[in-house]
Amino acid sequence: MPNTAAYNSMKSKIYAIIVCLFVTGSIFSQSDVQYEISFKNAVHHEAEITVEYNNVEIDTLSVRMSRTSPGRYAIHEFAKNVYGFNAMDEKGNNLKVTRTNPYQWDISGHHGSIKITYTLFANHGDGTYSQVDETHAHLNIPATFIYAKAYRKSPVQIKLHPRKDLNWKVATQLKPLSENEYFAPDLDYFMDSPIEISDHELRSFKIHSEGKDFNIEFALHQAHGHEGFDAYFENVKKIVKSEIQVFGTLPDFDFGSYTFLACYAENVDGDGMEHRNSTVLTSKKSLLKGGAERNIGTVAHEFFHAWNVERIRPLSLEPFDYEEANMSGELWFAEGFTSYYTTLTLCRTGIISREAYVKGLSKNLNYVWNSPGLNYFNPVQMSYQAPFVDAATSVDQVNWENTFVSYYSYGNVLGLALDLSLRNLQGNKSLDGFMRRVWQTYGENEIPYTLKNLETELAAYVDKTFSEQFFNSYIYDSNMPDYNALFASVGIEFSQQYEDRPSFGATIENINNKWLISSNPQQNSSLYNGGLSKEDSIISIDGKLTNNKIKPNEFLNAYKVGQTVKVVYNRFENQYEGEMTFVRDASFKTTLMEETTKAIRQRQNSWLNNNVE
Repeated sequence: MPNTAAYNSMKSKIYAIIVCLFVTGSIFSQSDVQYEISFKNAVHHEAEITVEYNNVEIDTLSVRMSRTSPGRYAIHEFAKNVYGFNAMDEKGNNLKVTRTNPYQWDISGHHGSIKITYTLFANHGDGTYSQVDETHAHLNIPATFIYAKAYRKSPVQIKLHPRKDLNWKVATQLKPLSENEYFAPDLDYFMDSPIEISDHELRSFKIHSEGKDFNIEFALHQAHGHEGFDAYFENVKKIVKSEIQVFGTLPDFDFGSYTFLACYAENVDGDGMEHRNSTVLTSKKSLLKGGAERNIGTVAHEFFHAWNVERIRPLSLEPFDYEEANMSGELWFAEGFTSYYTTLTLCRTGIISREAYVKGLSKNLNYVWNSPGLNYFNPVQMSYQAPFVDAATSVDQVNWENTFVSYYSYGNVLGLALDLSLRNLQGNKSLDGFMRRVWQTYGENEIPYTLKNLETELAAYVDKTFSEQFFNSYIYDSNMPDYNALFASVGIEFSQQYEDRPSFGATIENINNKWLISSNPQQNSSLYNGGLSKEDSIISIDGKLTNNKIKPNEFLNAYKVGQTVKVVYNRFENQYEGEMTFVRDASFKTTLMEETTKAIRQRQNSWLNNNVE
């Protein structure tokens, strides 16, 4: 994301540059950094890119492809998709290009101007990468364009060449200068500004906040045109208005608008990626094929990021590093608390029922509090794992089932616990109120925060004792809050899912009429204690042959916790026999109480309605 401090004076800088461009004449000839992109060979997923650097004052200009992307926390090797690289001077003469590392090109022998051309292969449509085909040009900027560190503070202009034969149009948070020409005040803003070029549909509405009118746009590219769009957009409106209630105001979007860039089509992967004044939404599910219900949660999550992470921003993510991954210990708050508000917002807006919301709470609770990973890392340390798990890939196998808990889910259940804890205090306290305080202290003025800052703000919002207890127990340690009491205070029953039901403790898939263990068994589970491992194939249990007619979970219904059975399995083409003692299924369930007191009902309504204090 952009360097936050630089954006405290961004608006004056932006508008001064724009005025200068228009006054001095030719718009596209003023910037020292100019990009151009076309898509003649879109059928083969190629884009042709030109980059011009003017007033080059150093003998050797180094240009790179980024290895990271705003909104992501892992390394991505975008340079692998660049080829046909060539550099020329202003007369068209080839310049010397040398490679000092896999991500960089060093250009020398110029006379102050350099023109670079290259081809980009792009065929992965999501929030991180780029995709070019004859349905669209879906551009994540770091995955598409080279950059020069020497020009990080220079204004950027870009000329796009949409395919008119395909009825392509442009949607982006970049400032338009003229038809298909756009502007960014500096490299950071440019890198944080995705572009969707397609035959999309556009909807918008106005929101008044803090004396200003803001335009909220939704650009939808999907396989079935605009079918279902109007009803879906009404839910988008509800989400936007509900999340404004939490913070009290909209962020002061740089150009007075915020743009959702949605691509719901089979050729993309499911994802969501927040940006300063826009967000990318991708899904294989179009609105009429399950997407209306499935994708709306991503809308709620990513828009909440317009406050929490884009402007309420950890100091550990500043300045954004395009060469290495930023490590942050605050992702349980930045991503996890945002995840808590994702489904809460859907409930508050009526997009999902109160019953469905409460029932769904158990999913994250079971995942987090039954994970052996809590023995190894607290929420801060789990956040440090982001460079290894956030869309990162590994050749070697990892043991995440026993060592890792997603900071999204971990922060989600801690946000829930903090919210309910605050609502049990005197003085109309809530997580809404705390988030608003953090927004007013750090977000509105874009002052990066630290972990200690959050603890201090919670102390100021409640008191020092409460804050120290919460952070020492649940953030700096991995203790489990008293959910029984917390849930009871809002009319929810929190109980064991099963009284005496065993579980295997791993994912089992039926492949070739045998049960294949497809995940690492959790520590102290039935399979783990029985000595079975991932990729073992179970032949029989208790003398009963496994096959595709018997589902593993249904098989367990015939057995009790503590019962020991014989297991026959294959490992590395050898057959083994062993014993396995069934361990209890420790999962919880959450259900609405049928009868509660008036005070409890009032507390529940305050929580699940849009009553923000």
